[in-house]
Amino acid sequence: MLPRSLGVVALALLGATAGIAAHTAATKGDTLFSWKRPANLGVKDGRLAPCRRTPNCVCSQAGRSDAEHYIAPIRFDGDAAAAMAAARKAIESLPRATVIRHEANYLHAEFRSRLMRFVDDVELSYDENADVIHVRSASRLGRRDFGVNRERVEALRSLIERRVRT
Repeated sequence: MLPRSLGVVALALLGATAGIAAHTAATKGDTLFSWKRPANLGVKDGRLAPCRRTPNCVCSQAGRSDAEHYIAPIRFDGDAAAAMAAARKAIESLPRATVIRHEANYLHAEFRSRLMRFVDDVELSYDENADVIHVRSASRLGRRDFGVNRERVEALRSLIERRVRT
């Protein structure tokens, strides 16, 4: 009986230690689950990086037949500067967002989850020929995102379109 109860105590201590480490990292602004930025971010040959096979990413440049990953681009009638300015304002209005890179027709932001501080990368690229903002939102870690990336893009769409109309 003693070895089993020692195992339970060891597991409890291990869980408490992990919880303390997570709390310490979160309060210091560090994260346990941020990992490093993916090397494939940015626009290459006019395209954002494709989603991995896991269902924790959406991208407007995925094939329309790929219902799991495809999301419609954001319509925007204007120039790249206005599109990226509207996109930046929309991103900065959302909680736990940090703009990492902002260029003429490209924007990269990181979103951190509240509790575990997981990081999602959001990229927007303006296509002047099509008058759309292409978007990609992907979780860095894990397999599932429970629809968070799709919901985030729809929130951005709503914010950007609202700013355009007013």
